[in-house]
Amino acid sequence: MPAPRSKPLTRWEPMPFLVVLVLLLLTGVVRPDGSPVLVWALVVLLVAALAWLVFSLVRSTRRANPDAWGDLSSLDGIELVEAPRREREVRTVVPVDDVHRHQPAIELARLHGGTEQSAVLVPRASRWLSRRYRIGVQLVGGGRPRHAGFLRRDAENRWVELLDGLRDRGAFARVPAIVTGSERPYGVELDLSGLDALEH
Repeated sequence: MPAPRSKPLTRWEPMPFLVVLVLLLLTGVVRPDGSPVLVWALVVLLVAALAWLVFSLVRSTRRANPDAWGDLSSLDGIELVEAPRREREVRTVVPVDDVHRHQPAIELARLHGGTEQSAVLVPRASRWLSRRYRIGVQLVGGGRPRHAGFLRRDAENRWVELLDGLRDRGAFARVPAIVTGSERPYGVELDLSGLDALEH
């Protein structure tokens, strides 16, 4: 099966809130002295929606690794598949998107791991309130993962099937990374040349 590109509506964070809101608005239309079938149907739907909302809030507090947004809390229990740099005449380097949102995390990774370190690629990551799945980039300098951004769209399209297949087996690819810049704003570049060997 192809890798999913977006979250199902049932797993999208705002959906339980939206359903409860719509049902609460309907309580202003369905009058208590109206049709008992409509009143009881609305009550049942509202109770079910509230139960779904509570369940989703409880589920979001559980500590999964990676969590619902693709962030790793640690490398413990994670199977890492190494994709080391391959020697080529032309180097394959891909800049990471959204680094401007993660400057403190990148700075900490640079302090603990230096400018040259490795990064774990986490498929089915996403930004808060976004349905679109992306491939998260977790710098692991110093042994602790720190979210640095997401794989660029063209690289994501090229590697999403391979990386999602690894995730289905409980494994994640680790690639070489370079933190660019001597002060903020930092950039992050990935060498994805080793993914070719994993694909074959």
